[in-house]
Amino acid sequence: MVDLAYVIAGSEATGGAGLQADLKTFQELGVYGVGTLTCIVSFDPKNGWGHRFVPVDPGVIADQIEAATAAHDLDVVKIGMLGTPATIDVVAAALAAQQWRHVVLDPVLICKGQEPGAALDTDTALREKVLPLATVVTPNLFEAKILSGMEVIETEEQLIEAAQRIHALGPEYVVVKGGVDLPGDEAVDVLYDGAQATVFKAEKIGAERVSGAGCTLAAAITAELAKGVDIEEAVAFAKEFVTAGIEGRVAANTPFDTVWQGAYVEQLALDQD
Repeated sequence: MVDLAYVIAGSEATGGAGLQADLKTFQELGVYGVGTLTCIVSFDPKNGWGHRFVPVDPGVIADQIEAATAAHDLDVVKIGMLGTPATIDVVAAALAAQQWRHVVLDPVLICKGQEPGAALDTDTALREKVLPLATVVTPNLFEAKILSGMEVIETEEQLIEAAQRIHALGPEYVVVKGGVDLPGDEAVDVLYDGAQATVFKAEKIGAERVSGAGCTLAAAITAELAKGVDIEEAVAFAKEFVTAGIEGRVAANTPFDTVWQGAYVEQLALDQD
């Protein structure tokens, strides 16, 4: 029997992040992916690769969700970029309408293609309507500061404190990603389950951000949870998977490289030869 995973997220036109990265990750991990599109983000090469953001009509999003959930028995979903309060309303209603084994929220905050006021409204709606429905939430360092209310997160101890504060907002598990912005030579992530913090570390690969790393990590967690793996094992594997993807990154004409979702399986095959 094939395991299924669902993703509700935005499209990223270069293929490096968003729904494209999520479905690639699902495929690489042997999970059948189903996707619903919430918005379209296309970088502008004529304007410093800034974001261009176009939301999908909420009615169209609702139609996609209806079709996907009617066609397949979906009980594990990853939520990526939603983009507007209207989209959040539609998605929150859909999440509340059925039982989910896992809801993995990658809380994309402050879209660069939006005006600050609109972005703040979106962040507030996400915090109030979707975050409490999440089984797992996977904020990066910037998002963790916003959600936790902490101005500074620079140490492992502060990562744990941020995870504890975010856990109090409703999710069952919190995975705070230190990434390249956390000082030190290691990329540090923290999993908090309400009682215990588990720390995952890997040596940093370069000092620059790689597009799609956060999407890929959350998607890998989602895929493993869809297979029935427990949360700690899922996070540990996802970190290995995304670390390989960062190391095997794809260069482009953009100012940033992108994660290669096929790197982990490719390296595994080489190691077995």
